[in-house]
Amino acid sequence: MKMIEIRKISENIYEIPKHGKMLVPSQILASDDLIEKIKQDKTLEQAKNISMLPGIVEKSLTMPDAHQGYGFPIGGVAAFDLKKGIISPGGVGYDINCGVRLLKTNLTKKEFLEKREQVLSELYKNIPSGLGKGGELKISDKEMNEILDNGIGWALKNGYATKRDLEMIEDGGKLKGNYKKVSQKARARGKNQLGTIGSGNHFLEVQYVDEIFDEKTAKIFGLKKEQIVILIHTGSRGLGHQTASDYIHKMEEEFGIENLPDRELIYAPLTSQLAQDYIEAMNASANFAFTNRQIITYNVRKSFKKFFPKSKIELVYDVTHNIAKFEPFKINGKSVELCVHRKGATRAFGKGRKEIPEEYRAIGQPVLIPGSMGTSSYVLLGTKKAEEFSFASTAHGAGRLMSRARAKEEITESQLKKELEEHDVKFKAGSIKGMLEEGPRAYKDVEEIVRVVDELGISKKVARLKPLAVVKG
Repeated sequence: MKMIEIRKISENIYEIPKHGKMLVPSQILASDDLIEKIKQDKTLEQAKNISMLPGIVEKSLTMPDAHQGYGFPIGGVAAFDLKKGIISPGGVGYDINCGVRLLKTNLTKKEFLEKREQVLSELYKNIPSGLGKGGELKISDKEMNEILDNGIGWALKNGYATKRDLEMIEDGGKLKGNYKKVSQKARARGKNQLGTIGSGNHFLEVQYVDEIFDEKTAKIFGLKKEQIVILIHTGSRGLGHQTASDYIHKMEEEFGIENLPDRELIYAPLTSQLAQDYIEAMNASANFAFTNRQIITYNVRKSFKKFFPKSKIELVYDVTHNIAKFEPFKINGKSVELCVHRKGATRAFGKGRKEIPEEYRAIGQPVLIPGSMGTSSYVLLGTKKAEEFSFASTAHGAGRLMSRARAKEEITESQLKKELEEHDVKFKAGSIKGMLEEGPRAYKDVEEIVRVVDELGISKKVARLKPLAVVKG
């Protein structure tokens, strides 16, 4: 592995200085402990490579939960000038609009625990999970095209969403997509996967609010101690994966890989037709992912109603953490629209931004950072500091520490079950092998990651959530 020159420039900020073919410096947001973990794979090399891409603005950024990915590291953030810059599928990820959704309920921890096993079984029955697993919902080709173009609008029209749901989703659950830019193969892969979790690190968790750090903000978000909440983490499934593959291949054919620091960073200039096609296909895939999480929400509500007829389940927020967005930022005192790639990074706008739901606009955007299975998750608040310093971006989760192969070698079934029992977490899983890959020891410490982003001021702690029941792929 290449040695990368890296220096600490302040508390929780490291930098790879601009040198060689780098157009800008590369900053890594991490504590002393986390930077040592980040050094264990090719994350720093990938962070350096991003800084060589045409039209990159100011700096590339790597979040504290970062680990090696395809092209960009997971946790990579970069903003590009619209005339000189590029868009790269490796900077968005294969799981387009992988994201997190938080639901709040009117139930207490005590009430839920009385029926935990029954509710968990019902959720597992109603919400398919696992590799390639299809759902009960059957849609026509025409409906699929409508979802790709209109996102959550289809779910509202068909009784799977409320008007308030739409207000509480990033971008209202609809980006400007075009189904014609999504291949038939991609559409076929996604057609029977609406309302499904999938495999890998995707999950549905029933949690409770364990601690409140900011009472005023928690109240606006509708959160209070001992309250039951549900966290959903999944994305665009096979459709998004195929779309990424399709456009990586198209970009390689049209633009070649000769001048790239890494062939996985294949890109299209933002001024090209192929870039525009990819953007419309990416947005369509994102619309599918928003709708996927909405159908899961519908089935969560149905499952809880069976055992708690008076249950009320509302959406707090839904955020994407694998996407490229066109957003205005101040650069050298001027407002400039940039193409911001966030791959394994969460948008974290501060108060006043029109992109935030009206209900939250006076305080800022909710930020959701899930932990690993069995550990805490966090609700945070976006900040103006994030807009000024990190292109309104923060961490997206705990971040892998072990590869999936290593986790399966080192974590045994009995160890995992014992660990979850110690945390009083019940689970249902499509595959125990999949569970081993996602054991808590396979991930970095979410407490340390949240501490870093809170201290940097790029998102501020609001509440800590602890799991009680988990559905995994």
